Amino acid sequence: MKQSVDTAASLAWLKRSGSKKIVDGMARYGIPSDTAVGVSVGDLKKYAKTIGKDHALAEGLWKSGVYEARMLAAFVDDAEQVTGKQMDRWASDFDSWAITDTVCFALFDRAPDRWKKVHAWSKAKPEFKKRAAFALLWGLTVHDKKAPDQEFLACLPLIEAGARDERDYVKKGVDMALRATGKRNATLRKAAVALARAMIGSSAGAQEWVARNALRELK
Repeated sequence: MKQSVDTAASLAWLKRSGSKKIVDGMARYGIPSDTAVGVSVGDLKKYAKTIGKDHALAEGLWKSGVYEARMLAAFVDDAEQVTGKQMDRWASDFDSWAITDTVCFALFDRAPDRWKKVHAWSKAKPEFKKRAAFALLWGLTVHDKKAPDQEFLACLPLIEAGARDERDYVKKGVDMALRATGKRNATLRKAAVALARAMIGSSAGAQEWVARNALRELK
């Protein structure tokens, strides 16, 4: 049975459910814990199911700035109500791979402007906003079942350009996006392998690193 809750009640639940052990362990995964209360992703998902979709609650949770509240926001928001402006606003707040990937995989890859943001954010300067472009593309390979191959083929130049960025969280996002694109079907695998082979021997940023990682899996 779905329950009606507001931001204050959800934050109170998070605080009650938190664990110092989880907070202390976040550093091992490169996740900032300054605003964390220590609730596992599994527990957040279970709690989100008791709430259902609530766009207004999601906005309130995001504005709180609490790490788990923002994770929860991704699970309870209604993707159909997510606007391009909201996507830009949230993406500008991304401060870890965990928040970036969770929001992109659980919410943004179902929003109406999802493909526009892949293209726009691939040119972003902030590390996690740029990673979001490729995390979003990665999510789309799994969740956008009806997207034609052309949508993904049009993103290969973005991957090639993104692979010039040597920042750790960007290059890893680019790598996963290329591999995920190649695993979607035979046509995209051929195109992804061709791009990876073209980047072998490149001295431009992380291009060769991305290429070798992709070829190990896609060949």
